[in-house]
Amino acid sequence: MSKANVRRQLVLLEKNKVPKEKSTTTAFSPIFSYKHLKRIYPIGLHRSSSSSSSLSLSSLSLSLSENSIDSSSIIDSASPLEQKISLALRLIAPPQRRESPVPKVVQQQSQTFQDTDNGELRRCNWITKNSDKVYVAFHDECWGVPVYDDNQLFELLALSGMLMDHNWTEIVKRRELFREAFSGFDPNIVAKMGEEEIEEIASNKALMLPDCKVRCIVENAKCILKIVRECGSFSSYMWGSVNHKPVINRFRYPRNVPLRSPKAEAMSKDLIKRGFRYVGPVIVYSFMQAAGLTIDHLVDCYRYNECVSLAERPWRHI
Repeated sequence: MSKANVRRQLVLLEKNKVPKEKSTTTAFSPIFSYKHLKRIYPIGLHRSSSSSSSLSLSSLSLSLSENSIDSSSIIDSASPLEQKISLALRLIAPPQRRESPVPKVVQQQSQTFQDTDNGELRRCNWITKNSDKVYVAFHDECWGVPVYDDNQLFELLALSGMLMDHNWTEIVKRRELFREAFSGFDPNIVAKMGEEEIEEIASNKALMLPDCKVRCIVENAKCILKIVRECGSFSSYMWGSVNHKPVINRFRYPRNVPLRSPKAEAMSKDLIKRGFRYVGPVIVYSFMQAAGLTIDHLVDCYRYNECVSLAERPWRHI
């Protein structure tokens, strides 16, 4: 074979190699795709054991922030490998939470119960600027608060019986003196008082209690002990008359507040049958108001909602 022919064959072979090299560089290669995608997502790819030419996802550790590039923004490619990788990234990437607009809830402002003139708390209309501080404190702290203690109920029943001769202001001012005279209104002690103790209490000018009133309190204490033996406690008997749940009224004006009620009349009749004295319907209803068996604070009084919240609690007396 001549040298000229050999040279021609070598030239033809070199010409044939050039397009093959171009095709290998332009065709998609796994190495080129891996390096290109690694700039976008930190993923680790390795060759699978089944085929040396195909690539598979071995471990995907995505650290995507809120400003990270969405997988849908990857440049579309005709290579099926890139499509699989893009699909895998879409499945693994955590879904972006679209915060739905929170509806503006119009919160009803609670009633401030403050007088616009001087900024003081709004109370029941019978509490005026001229009211005594002791009576105002009694209205704010005691009146309408449910009471479940036997001694306290006995005390309020005795004080309510004094309303025939005195008002709440005069009674509350001497409340501590009454407690000292009647041993904290413990019915067990009061029921055992003799003539000397009764006369001593009646002769005390600071108490302003006649002899008949003192004897009535002593007799009522004896009746309470009978109820305790029958019902377990004086509290259970009293609260049983209202089904162990305070009566909640919604009076707006003082003229709407009654002097008696059907339940007060029924309670008064039963107490009289049991031997109690000074327990008429009006006195019993005043006792129910003071002991929280009925809530008669006016609705615009700041104590109304507080006493109602106490009244709506379960009856926990033991």
